[in-house]
Amino acid sequence: MSTVIENAALKNSALEYIEETIEAVPELVEVRTSAAEGFAENNFPSIKDEEWKYTNVKQLVSSNYAFDVKEAAISSDDIKGYLIEGVETLVFVNGKYNAGLSNFNSSEKVYINTFAEALNSDKKELLLENFGKHADNNLPFVGLNTASTTEGVFIHAKRNAIKEESVMILNVVSQSNLVIQPRLLVIAEEGTQISYVERNAILNNAEGTLVNAVSEVTIGERANVNHIKIQDEDQSTQLVTVTEAKQADNSVYDNVTITTGGKLVRNNLNISLGEHCEGHMTGLYLLDEKSFVDNHTMVDHKMPNSYSNELYKGILSGKSKAIFNGKIFVREDAQKTNAFQSNKNILLSPDAVVDTKPQLEIWADDVSCSHGCTVGALDEEPMFYLRARGIPEDQARALLTYAFAGDVIEKIKNEAIRNVVQRMVANAMGYPLD
Repeated sequence: MSTVIENAALKNSALEYIEETIEAVPELVEVRTSAAEGFAENNFPSIKDEEWKYTNVKQLVSSNYAFDVKEAAISSDDIKGYLIEGVETLVFVNGKYNAGLSNFNSSEKVYINTFAEALNSDKKELLLENFGKHADNNLPFVGLNTASTTEGVFIHAKRNAIKEESVMILNVVSQSNLVIQPRLLVIAEEGTQISYVERNAILNNAEGTLVNAVSEVTIGERANVNHIKIQDEDQSTQLVTVTEAKQADNSVYDNVTITTGGKLVRNNLNISLGEHCEGHMTGLYLLDEKSFVDNHTMVDHKMPNSYSNELYKGILSGKSKAIFNGKIFVREDAQKTNAFQSNKNILLSPDAVVDTKPQLEIWADDVSCSHGCTVGALDEEPMFYLRARGIPEDQARALLTYAFAGDVIEKIKNEAIRNVVQRMVANAMGYPLD
């Protein structure tokens, strides 16, 4: 299985780890082996690849990372700053599930647990039917994740089940130069309602973390799924995420991604819609210093009478850089589609850079679609208005940028989560709410 690749230390160490652990979970051997074979054959993307032309991962894949986890003594006090009141939590420390720090409720109607527990229950067949079947394992980072998976979270909501409480998957890192590879599988059957959050916590001054996360989400007819990503990484963390969501007829999927840090962040969000569906994609990225974030989204309207709305906003300072690439496909059978996409950016520094590329590809003729992007500085008129009323320049700028971000934050339906994000964003902008 092992193949030596020049200048790709990540690949070499990953193949060694996969080979050593391939038998760790017997039920996953077949899927992991298939993914590992593809991963060994495929190269990591370069700037010569159209989808990665603005995101150079050469340094990322050439770095040395640890796959072996050292024992870590993490207490509830260490993570309390990341917990959210009223939100249930599954905690993973350095990639390993920690039952002592976790607090969640799994029921017959809404099953929530680790892959290990699910494979030892009546959920085994359902998990194996779906794990690795939705995200594309031919993509190197997806293939790496699938081939490496020994841990994960499985959420299964049975028909018409409603879970009022949100659930958070908290991935804690306390070891420097570590790779963690969170895996999430969500199956929401017909008529269900669920909400969940993904978040990382870098502790003990751990540096050089690589987070390679994959989520597979299937949404049944009339189901409603809320998916929130809070990415408040430190300036040494690199993060690659892939979310693959497939919607059955009359379903609703809301995805909100908030990014306030990270050395390099690449988010890939792909949604396919059935008939009479709603797909909502909302993002906010607040970058400073030399942070880099690349949001790639794809919405595939395959059936008629569906609606998608995408709003991504960016606020950049320092020498930070952001990429936005949003694609909307409207297939020939997808008549009566309504699809809207908007990317708006504010540059607070002459050294900050945004590359934005909204795209529409339409094969149907009875549709309503639009896309657009803006990049510019803060509007001088409201700034002048605030300064004229005695508000210092720094506070005026923070107030205006916070207002700019407001309609993204308001998309978060859970009040407790929304309040946490509001404070996080306000603090990042120098406009603390407390």
